[in-house]
Amino acid sequence: MTSPELEAIRQRLPGWLKASSPCSDRGKVASYIPELSKAPHDALGITLLSAQGESVTAGDCGLRFTMQSISKVFTLILALMDNGEETVFGKVGMEPTGDNFNSMLKLELVRPGIPFNPMINAGAITVSSLIRGNSPYEKSGRILQFLKELSGNADLEYDMGVYRSESDTGNLNRSIAFFLKENGVLGGDVEEVLEVYFRHCSIVVDCADLARMGLVLACSGLDPLTGQTLIPRRYVQIAKTFMTTCGMYNASGEFAIQVGLPAKSGVSGGILTFVPGRYGIGVVGPALNDKGNSYAGVHLLQALSREMDWSMF
Repeated sequence: MTSPELEAIRQRLPGWLKASSPCSDRGKVASYIPELSKAPHDALGITLLSAQGESVTAGDCGLRFTMQSISKVFTLILALMDNGEETVFGKVGMEPTGDNFNSMLKLELVRPGIPFNPMINAGAITVSSLIRGNSPYEKSGRILQFLKELSGNADLEYDMGVYRSESDTGNLNRSIAFFLKENGVLGGDVEEVLEVYFRHCSIVVDCADLARMGLVLACSGLDPLTGQTLIPRRYVQIAKTFMTTCGMYNASGEFAIQVGLPAKSGVSGGILTFVPGRYGIGVVGPALNDKGNSYAGVHLLQALSREMDWSMF
């Protein structure tokens, strides 16, 4: 039986989506990774999945897109599961930067020269180096398998066109990686680490996949649809905190106030968020604002959260 709250969302969501869609006209699709520029500018879709397995969808929720920075949440969790907190946070900090996600400024200015957090590129590249495996192929395979389990979708795969586009144009990320290598932060071969990083950013999902992943986080690591614990509760707590403080780039504080839910965005226009204990939510809207977040997607989540009086507190 559908809950009254979910039925209310089902009835009102098309109207909220219609009101948010024009925001796409103010944004721009990411083009610094050339393959991403092919995304439909005016698309907007959302899927909500409840802990009872009921879903509500609207708009272009079937649009497929790459995870990009959303994958950073889950590589952090996997690195923690592989190594523990002491090892991971010996290489990556826990603080917001106030800088762009691809900046390397504070690596030189602030000692000890480790990335400020795992949600910026420098931190995520470092985290990628901590995933266990004997080769980039094995490490990437473990990440992909982890995401298949979390999404309940055994067919998740890479978009190799996006992967090659990221690799071919990833000179800034290479600069960051070589700087980290010089500082003794990054272990292993730089190109092999970047291969892992580019691959997990290029995993293809839709809103339903993100909603299922978000539901596992909402339920403290338990997949309520299978009864299986997929992530230790402590590591969900860590990931949730980083999503709140750093997950929406330099708009994380504004998003926390205006929407009030942990979230992680990616430059393909995806947003993963959740209502603790209740819903996982996946959103896509490729047109980005000047902070790198989906313009219409943020607007839609703000309306949804306010109307339903949702908050993490």
